[in-house]
Amino acid sequence: MKIFIIVVSLLLANATSAHEMVPTYPKLEPSFMEGLHKTTMTMFNKRADVDYYEIGVFDANWIPIPFVTNYTVFKIPYLSTVSFDVFIRDQDINNAEYICSRSKLKKSDRTRTSVSSRICSRFKNGSGE
Repeated sequence: MKIFIIVVSLLLANATSAHEMVPTYPKLEPSFMEGLHKTTMTMFNKRADVDYYEIGVFDANWIPIPFVTNYTVFKIPYLSTVSFDVFIRDQDINNAEYICSRSKLKKSDRTRTSVSSRICSRFKNGSGE
């Protein structure tokens, strides 16, 4: 029975996959545009069932913070990597706490086992700077 539990645990651990976003603790630096700070993030898609990911910036209470990037929803094919810049206004950098990415499931592909994953990186020192 003990071996059965170990085997099942290993299979369940291997069946779980999500996406990755680095760096874990991004640092905002002054941008080339006045009044903005920026950070560069990289995402890696480890989910064969998901191609789209949505980006968001939040404060400590999970209230959205305005930000700019090329796209708020990125298409990232399975086992591919995408790098992108996130720009935040100077007046919002002290409130910005997290940059998050969330998998976007297609309605037509949704099965009972599909799970949306959310990965967050926290700004260095817990605030935008």
